[in-house]
Amino acid sequence: MPYIEVILVLLLITLNGLLAMSELAVASSRAAKLRTMADQRVKGARRALALASDPGRFLSTVQIGITLIGILAGAFSGATLGSRVSSWLLTLGLPLNIAETLGFGLVIGLITYLSLIIGELVPKQIALRNPERIACLVAPAMTILATISAPVVWFLERSGRLILALLGQNRVKDNTVTDAEIHAMIAEAESAGVLEPEERTMIAGVMRLGDRLVRTIMTPGTDVEMIDVNEAPAKIGKQMAGSGHSRFIAYEGSKENIMGVLQAKDVAAALLRRRAPNIRKLVKQAPAIPETLDALDVVNRLKESEVHFGLVYDEYGRFEGIVTTADILEAIVGVFRHDSSVPEPDIVERSDGSLLVSGGTPIDKLSDRLGMSVPPTREFQTVAGFVLDRLARIPASGDSFTEHGFHFEVVDLDGRRIDKVIVSRTKPSMRRATP
Repeated sequence: MPYIEVILVLLLITLNGLLAMSELAVASSRAAKLRTMADQRVKGARRALALASDPGRFLSTVQIGITLIGILAGAFSGATLGSRVSSWLLTLGLPLNIAETLGFGLVIGLITYLSLIIGELVPKQIALRNPERIACLVAPAMTILATISAPVVWFLERSGRLILALLGQNRVKDNTVTDAEIHAMIAEAESAGVLEPEERTMIAGVMRLGDRLVRTIMTPGTDVEMIDVNEAPAKIGKQMAGSGHSRFIAYEGSKENIMGVLQAKDVAAALLRRRAPNIRKLVKQAPAIPETLDALDVVNRLKESEVHFGLVYDEYGRFEGIVTTADILEAIVGVFRHDSSVPEPDIVERSDGSLLVSGGTPIDKLSDRLGMSVPPTREFQTVAGFVLDRLARIPASGDSFTEHGFHFEVVDLDGRRIDKVIVSRTKPSMRRATP
């Protein structure tokens, strides 16, 4: 009966679609999500994870099934259905050669169309929309199929490895995930609504901590308020009250002789008890941190510190600045507002599309904004350091250069410190300035 043959061909095409869907679902599934689903005891998750962990065996199993189905579908469509359609066309009065050619052509064209739509495109679109869930659904059946076809799969796998070795492609796949790939996944998650923009910013900030040296997030020593422990307690209390800070660097005699950290609350408590406090005994030790230490290591140092406050020194033992837990947090989420002051942003976009950038902005933050690459190993960590590295001298206001398709111009100096830089895209006629 022709109806049985048609139904059989449709079943073979549908089975081909199920195999194609299973193949793409398992191959596209994320191992981390499958592990999470397995921990949640989702049915089929562990089997799907096992199939994904051995792709060679799984793909060989699927290919065996698809190949057999293709052979059977071709045999039925060509030898059986094609001859039946040709016979039907002969009854309509068409010549034998035309009827045979047209009959086989119609059947092959229709089978090809159904194979593409039902056997490939639609199943694969379904698999891509929810690969992990589909993988869990098909994993039990695919595991049974893999067990049945194990001898053939073993032979095919060994044959494939031999050919790959002959072609010089026997190296193990590098599964290392790069920073760029992680950033791309985070951006994709944000566009899909899984992450909020603020969450993406914080994740990016955390990832940058390992690449930032402590000197890029510290408060420079020139901006740190210091107290001489030899001063009278009343004078020290007055200085603290007028500063607005809660912690101070304590030194004795010379600012090079730093003793530690003096907290305003300890001095205030002693003064409120109407006793003359021994300032030296109120000074607490803070960890000494090399300026070349990265920010992630600083977090561990501060966690162990009693005052959550670190003193940063250069390679010659000179005091460079301080770093606190607040500095770490601001490196992740941005600058906080202090008292009534509004924090000045590191990067401001101007009306003409150019950027007004603070000299102390971390260079990796600017490079992320511009899509500009900077060397992973470099002597500079800030935009000011980048400008100094390119100009190779202390700049004057108005000095400029072109780099990575962007024009950098120093527009404001605070003494010898680079305060503001304007960054704009270069015009085709713009040439790089010579330092």
